[in-house]
Amino acid sequence: MNWTETIERISGVNPRKCMKCGKCTATCPAYEEMEYHPHQFVDMLSSGRVEELMGSRGIYMCLSCFACVERCPRNVEPAALIEAVRTAVLRQQGANHMKADAVPALLEEELPQQAITSALRKYSKGG
Repeated sequence: MNWTETIERISGVNPRKCMKCGKCTATCPAYEEMEYHPHQFVDMLSSGRVEELMGSRGIYMCLSCFACVERCPRNVEPAALIEAVRTAVLRQQGANHMKADAVPALLEEELPQQAITSALRKYSKGG
């Protein structure tokens, strides 16, 4: 399996657009907790080192605050890439944690439907 292509497809992001300016890392509030900093993460994806990232505890340290996305002058989205790697790890484990039939029971008036759609994509192998 080509993990780089999978991550790009899941995230919709091209990590090769990164010019390695480091602005994403400079703004990251979880910088000290992450094994690989956002700019390093993007570079590793560009270099095809996805399996190394999939085994990193750093993918769970990202706060998904999108500060890195806001600072990027090239519209590379490190947070989206990190989330895509998390998703790939879940899918690799082969565990569908949510089935489409279970969605109606989860709907609540206060809960944005986007949250359910996102969860279904994240926790099912098909998406």
